[in-house]
Amino acid sequence: MTESKDKLKDFEKSMQHLEKIVGQMESGELGLEESLERFEQGIRLAKSCQDTLANAEMRVEQLIEKNGLQQTVAFEEIDED
Repeated sequence: MTESKDKLKDFEKSMQHLEKIVGQMESGELGLEESLERFEQGIRLAKSCQDTLANAEMRVEQLIEKNGLQQTVAFEEIDED
């Protein structure tokens, strides 16, 4: 369980860092070289976050299957009323 908590903290930290990078880049105050460095960091962080989310989705699907539920609903299909 502690590994899951660590991954969640890493994910949240990565998302916060990514948001900070986006803010810095949107401000227009960075030079070209610094912007490129931040962009590279952002790409790595976004990839890491995507991988974490994909793993979480796979885990949810496995839990659903393991517990005998026959039908899964994609996250995009869930209606938030």
